[in-house]
Parts: sequence; structure tokens; C-alpha cells
Amino acid sequence: MGSERIGAHDFVERVVDPGSFIAWHLPAREPEDPAYAAELAAARDKTGLDESVLTGEATLDGRRVALVVGEFRFLGGSIGHAASDLILNAVDRASAERIPLLAAPCSGGTRMQEGTAAFVQMVKIGQAVQAHRHAGLVYLVHLRHPTTGGVLASWGSLGQYTTAEPNALIGFLGPRAQEAITGEMIPEGIQRAENLQQRGILDAVVPVDELRAVWATLLSAAGAPRVGPRVVRREQAHLVVEADPWASVQATRSSERPGLVDLAHFECTDMVWFSGTGDGQVDPAVRVGLAKFRDIPCVLVGHDRSASHGEPLSPAGLRLARRGFRLADELRIPVVSIIDTPGAALTQQAEEMALAGEIARTLGWLADLRVPTVSLILGQGGGGAALAMLPADRMLCAGKGWLAPLAPEGASAIVHRNGDMAAEMSRRQRLAAHDLARDGVVDEVVTEPDDMTGEGAETFCHSVGEAVAHHLHELLDMPDDERLAHRRERFRSMGR
Repeated sequence: MGSERIGAHDFVERVVDPGSFIAWHLPAREPEDPAYAAELAAARDKTGLDESVLTGEATLDGRRVALVVGEFRFLGGSIGHAASDLILNAVDRASAERIPLLAAPCSGGTRMQEGTAAFVQMVKIGQAVQAHRHAGLVYLVHLRHPTTGGVLASWGSLGQYTTAEPNALIGFLGPRAQEAITGEMIPEGIQRAENLQQRGILDAVVPVDELRAVWATLLSAAGAPRVGPRVVRREQAHLVVEADPWASVQATRSSERPGLVDLAHFECTDMVWFSGTGDGQVDPAVRVGLAKFRDIPCVLVGHDRSASHGEPLSPAGLRLARRGFRLADELRIPVVSIIDTPGAALTQQAEEMALAGEIARTLGWLADLRVPTVSLILGQGGGGAALAMLPADRMLCAGKGWLAPLAPEGASAIVHRNGDMAAEMSRRQRLAAHDLARDGVVDEVVTEPDDMTGEGAETFCHSVGEAVAHHLHELLDMPDDERLAHRRERFRSMGR
């Protein structure tokens, strides 16, 4: 049985005070691709919206609030550049005007037609939501049917209190993509709201017609004030050697390729690895250690291809990464984050251990650290597992490294309904190192030798070490406030 699916305008009318909603708009973006432009035009005609989210302000029980509401009928509620602009503008306005922010996503994830550049927009949205929360402001989330992918793994999982509509499909990856990638269907009911509420991932399951009362109670308890007559405000606008991408993806999957442990062996001294999260959880896909990276004390956090044998990342691995971030924060030393993962675990257990929420929280922690941070895409950059380790003051990429919302086979399954077009999708997704540099996702691409074994691997590790150490020295010489301001601006420009 499916959940009730209502449009964004209908949702708003059923939740806020009658006649109080005022939409917030931004100039529309028009893509160069004619086929994509035609898809957008058809979606606009179908929904009456400019994009897949409706944003604005209203009063709820007499309290002024900002709203971000998804519209699934608009290209599956997918989030691209234009939609992320609307969301970010709404978060920023809510923060600047110190009003609660209420989010009701309904989305299949990031927009495959826009590739990696759209995928990394989730970093800036997550960072803005974290800033809103850290300013002492309310952020409530109501997950609608369906909410999956990058949306759930970023701003959809950061609510201070999170509800969902009855029987809503909520999961890191939707059933179709899950089956295409793993060859197996996740058992029925695992990704439904009621199961997640029983597992403690959601706070409550609430029908839309009861949500107004729930949100009103929460706003009152949080001390949100009621307002007098509305004041109309001025609208604010929110304002390398090329390699074949598919060959790069295949190269990073080689068991001979050097990984985190090799890099630590050649470039780190006084290396001490932690054994787990400290609360009884372990994941061989992630390693955390205290070390000197070319004589610079740091916490090294990363995906370990050697111990995990290419296995995907579990929620425990993300919790282990956050242990490293907390240690760096306590010791006031830099974080070096190494990305080399095929993706996150697509299992029943991972869903029930709040995989998407763990990605969101890990991403938020790293993005918000006050210490200097450097991240490096050493090899594979598969999905949310990679994104969680990405946001840093400086972001680097190995010559054949890559970053994408899904491995090319998964992207092909979503767009073409099979995995046969993986090579084509790897090019369309702009996932290769040279694309990431041109799109402003990474600051430097570290050249790779043709032979990545023996002396070639050692040479490569030394090149990576030199690049990381160079950026660490620059960051350590910057005043904290200046560096953090640069980081915020850097996130805002990412993927442009």
C-alpha cells in the first residue's frame, strides 16, 4: 500500500495558517542541453512550479516560519542547481531573520541530468542547515513519500525533531536503483516510516492533517514567538591532464592501487590507529588514527581499501570517522580526510541503523570543524559515503580519482533502467578529476604515474604527501576566522 502523495501547494495549505503563505522566488536557470530544457519545461507545465521545491514564509499557529517543501511531480523531486539555490536561499533567510525553518522533502535524490555538480550542492545545504541550528534556531523535518538519496543523506536527516507521513518510503537508495546495483530487493517494509520510527530513526509518524498541531506544539515548546502584523521585506537573491572517465573508474577498482594504509606508511610517522568507535562498533572500511603527516600533527580519517577488500561503508564507519573529528577538535589539530570507497552499504541493517542520517551528521561535523581540514579523493568516490568525507578547507583529487552520486552502473540504471550505459554515464556525470577541477569541486589534481605498483606507488604517495602538506602549512598560517570565512565561501561556490 502506498502513502498519500500530495503536491507542494496542497501540503502548505493543509499545514500553515490560512492565507499566510508567501512564496520566495529566484531567477530560473536554463540548461544548455535542449533535451533537459524540454524536460524542465514539461515539469513546469505539469506542476505550476519553477522547480522541484516550493520555498517561502508563512505563519503557523501565529508564529512566523520559513518553509522548504518538495514536489515529487517535478522530475521526481530531484535536486539540481536551481532547486538547491532555492533551498539555500530559504535557509539563509530563515537564519538571517531568526525564524524557525520547516522542511518537508519529497524527492528521489539529486538530479542525474546535472551529475556530480548537482550532487555536491548537498554539501552547502547541509552546512547552511548546521549553521542555522548552531545559531540556536529551530529546524524541523517532515519526510514525505518518497524521500531517498542525497536529500535524505543531507538536509533531510538533520532535523532537531523528525517526523514522516504514514507508510512513506524513506531510504538511502530507492528500490529500483538498489536492485540494479546489488541484484537484490531490500525486504518490503524495511524502508517504510513505521519501521524507521520503531528503530528510533524517526521521532514520530504523523498524517499531514495532524502535522500542524505537532509542529505548533514543538514551536511553542522551543519558544518561537507569535508575530503581529506582517511586514513585507525586500526579496533577496542568493546570490589538468584529461583521462577517460570510465577508464579512471576501472583503474581505481584495481586491487593493486595504493590506498590509505600505503599513504600512511610512506608519509606518516608516530602513527596510532584507533580500533573502533569507542562504544562497541567497528567497520573495516574506515580507519582513524593520530599521526604526524610530514611532521604536522593531525588526525587521519579515511576509507581503507586494504582491510575492507572494497566492501561498502556502514553506519559504524561514519560514527568512527566522527570520533576522529571530535578528537581533532579537542586537540586543535588538523584533519586529513581520505576518500576511497565504492559507496555506502545497501542493506537492511544499514537502513535500520540510520545510514542516511549518519552520512548527514558526518558531513556536517567535518564541514563545521574549526580546525584546518584537507580532503583527498584518493580513488573511488562513490555516493554519500564519499560526500561525507569531502567538505574541507582544501579538497584534492588523484589524477584518476572520481566523485559521483552513484557509481556509473547505478546512474545508468536510474536513467536508462539498466546498467549497460555505465561508460556513457561516467562521461555525462562529469565525475573525473579534470571535471571536478573545472567545476570548482577540487582545488588541485595530483598527477598519477602510469604504473601504480612498486616504485610507482611510492612515488605517487610522495606526490600526494607533498600536496597535502603544502595545503596544511598554508592553512595553519591563516587566522582561524579568515580560514573559516574562506571555507564558507568555498562551499557556496562548489560545483559552480
